[in-house]
Amino acid sequence: MNLQTNSNLAFELPPDPGQDTRKGKSDPRAVLAAQFVPCGARVLDLSETATLQQFLPSGCERQAIDLKTGDFPTDAATQCDVVVMLGALERVADIETLFTHLRFCQRDVILTYHATDLAKDLDRTALGFVNHLSFYDLAVLFDRYGFRIECTAPLDDDQLLMRLTRSERMMPVANCNVAVISHDESADFGSRLGCQMIDALLPGEAEVHHLTFRTLGAARDNYDLVILGTGTGLFPPLLGDDVLDVVSRGRAAIGIFGTQVRELIPRPAFNRLLDRLDTWYARHEDDVLMYGRGRDNVVHLGDWLIEQFPLARSVDTQPLLIGTEPGTELSFDRAVRAIQRHKQVYSVLPTALLCALTSAEIAAYGEAPVQSPDLSLSQFRGMLIDIFGRAHPQKKFFLIDRDAVVRYKTRVHQNVARVSARINAILSNVAVAA
Repeated sequence: MNLQTNSNLAFELPPDPGQDTRKGKSDPRAVLAAQFVPCGARVLDLSETATLQQFLPSGCERQAIDLKTGDFPTDAATQCDVVVMLGALERVADIETLFTHLRFCQRDVILTYHATDLAKDLDRTALGFVNHLSFYDLAVLFDRYGFRIECTAPLDDDQLLMRLTRSERMMPVANCNVAVISHDESADFGSRLGCQMIDALLPGEAEVHHLTFRTLGAARDNYDLVILGTGTGLFPPLLGDDVLDVVSRGRAAIGIFGTQVRELIPRPAFNRLLDRLDTWYARHEDDVLMYGRGRDNVVHLGDWLIEQFPLARSVDTQPLLIGTEPGTELSFDRAVRAIQRHKQVYSVLPTALLCALTSAEIAAYGEAPVQSPDLSLSQFRGMLIDIFGRAHPQKKFFLIDRDAVVRYKTRVHQNVARVSARINAILSNVAVAA
């Protein structure tokens, strides 16, 4: 295929020697309109030209009906996927009745129009135009009949091509800023999985500003929502005044985390944090019992990272020891598959043990060492009680109750859906306010 460059440095195809040019060039409206039609679409063409057919993408079916012949083709319109009107709308005398039918059929519409504020010098009567609407008048008309302009493209200085979609298909979109405060996601398997969970829950229009406890100085002046934690446990030194300051910059704030080394958590400081959170989604039930008693803004979420681990059946009888962070050498999916392959798993990492519980037959854990014998991380104990209703001694293998894991996974899945609904409700209020 040879390409030539025109004076505007744009590429164009050389003339097709097989094209019949005796009647002039192809209708540019049809060429452009075809770019708005998906493959396989059933097209109802109400245009006054027959040139659209040759430009439609593969798999499309076109039915052409002249509006001048009589009643609106309701049956054809309800059976099509998109209605096309090129050069026709200006020649419809009863435009209100036309859009009444289009609203009833609930199909997207692709049309062209010479708006009066664009085509100021046209002799509209000589061209057979019987209605005279500005671009603003068009927008009001479309809105009145339940359509929104999804996208536009200029054809020339006098007319636009527009694609209309039904307003009920469009969700309100407003830019919203969300801050997510987590551990350094480059170093922790659970934190990185948690960041993926957060990103998946947020609506598409949310602009996410990921912060770690080392980069709080880069926080913006205000946010629509601040999310503290990504589902893992937070250490007491990370819950200082700088965190409270960033949390206070949000119109709303929620926490998604558990607690660790509780002996070092100053109760007054933690209460101040909870006072500033609209909701704390606690990782374990013992988090709620320890710090949420009497509060109506504390909810037991569960360990939502289990959402990242599908139920599987292990096949490898060789014991697996997890003593370092998985996922640093392997991708997430490969790390999960590597863990779930083994029937017998020993882990010093809570997230890795959680992954193993969805597939292994027996498991054991060992608490990571702490600086003082009077301190304990206790994450394993909270996890095991939540899932199995009891704790198991560390460094001793126990038989995994698969039914209990399934029940817990189902319960957490339902709770995560509620978190998602809550986040969307918060940000929808932002959209309404905007």
